[in-house]
Amino acid sequence: MTDINLIEPRTLKGFRDYPPELMIPREWMQEQARRVYRGYGFAPIDTPALEYAEILLGKGGEESDKQIYRFMHHDHDIALRFDLTIPFARFAAQHISTLGTPFKRYHLGPVWRGENTSKGRYREFWQCDFDTIGTTSNAADIEVALVIHDLMRALKLERFVIHVNNRLVLNGLLEDLGLAGQTAAVLRCLDKLTKVSREDVQKEMAARAGVTSEQSNRLLDLVQTTGSNAEILDRLKREFGANAKAGEGVRRLEELLAATAKAGIPDGVISLDLSIARGLDYYTGTVYETFLSDLPRIGSVCSGGRYDNLAGLYTKQHLPGVGASLGLDRLLAALEELKLLQKIGTPAPVFIVQFSADRIGEYQGMARRLREQGIGVEVFPDAKKIGPQFQYAEKRGFKVALIAGPDDFAKGTWNIKDLAKREEKKAVADADVLSVVRGLLA
Repeated sequence: MTDINLIEPRTLKGFRDYPPELMIPREWMQEQARRVYRGYGFAPIDTPALEYAEILLGKGGEESDKQIYRFMHHDHDIALRFDLTIPFARFAAQHISTLGTPFKRYHLGPVWRGENTSKGRYREFWQCDFDTIGTTSNAADIEVALVIHDLMRALKLERFVIHVNNRLVLNGLLEDLGLAGQTAAVLRCLDKLTKVSREDVQKEMAARAGVTSEQSNRLLDLVQTTGSNAEILDRLKREFGANAKAGEGVRRLEELLAATAKAGIPDGVISLDLSIARGLDYYTGTVYETFLSDLPRIGSVCSGGRYDNLAGLYTKQHLPGVGASLGLDRLLAALEELKLLQKIGTPAPVFIVQFSADRIGEYQGMARRLREQGIGVEVFPDAKKIGPQFQYAEKRGFKVALIAGPDDFAKGTWNIKDLAKREEKKAVADADVLSVVRGLLA
């Protein structure tokens, strides 16, 4: 017998496989995102996974550039997209003459970043983006907060907080501190405040941007201000109201908070947080980060902000934009850790036992009748003993099983079993199967 050198089956570090018990809730989450986005009038688009490197480089900042997967193909410098926003800015610049403005899009797809991995953070992950481009109206920023709220609720999450800030406020503060020329570097350091200590942030600010301890202490004291939204706004107005940039940022935040409250968002769901900066360089206005109250350490699960100059890298037409992105895989990891995922290995709730091989046509006929009514059904492929078939059904997570043998077919009846309760309805007339199954699934 010839020896065969088998290749060890393994995945790359930072990447993962998704078995059915993860893919089923993952696809359900994507469906909820699509439904919410469509409800606000966002239209679907898609862009290639690969872009010319010049499209992506230098747009998110030094750290983002280091994380880009990049290679030469013949004479072309190619890179894998690291988010969906920059490809959208390129897409808008290329097609806006036919799309018109404002243009609202959503885009669900994988992105790649060669970064350090951790719980819920992978090198390949899906983002579910929505954006409005072609307007500076604060109404678009307000809508982003509303969409995030509705998206979290559609995903059956109730304990979450949407943290908001405005880059204009931060830019105004840095101006007053004499750090206007170091804005990008300082904000990248500030963005790490939730991950490392205050002292480490100060050290990095000093090393990267030459920020003195007096400057960093004043900045961090302010961004770590606690209190109600109204109290934080009042402090900003008192201390920095004279700065034009900070004043405009405060005005837009105040309007956002008032409008979302009037639109019915409950108190406490949207929180003003001056420490939120977002690490990417292209943000210019309102920024958003969403944290799960029961697992804040996993990081933001839905983030974004306003980027008024990004498309200007590709076109002379002014195309300001604002939007956010659901981090699908991070949220999935959080739900796993919180034990909020049902372990289901099948998308079909109904299982039909194959009792007699010569009756496969009748089994498939019933399955088709149920499928026509929107109920997923799987027929077991082999006429095995009933015990192993039920073991298979319970392991996969089916909810209802249909059983019929020769005597049942002669009578025109089926036996219907609730697999969770282990209760069985016997001799259900063929014409009544649909209503009984619907009742059990409801």
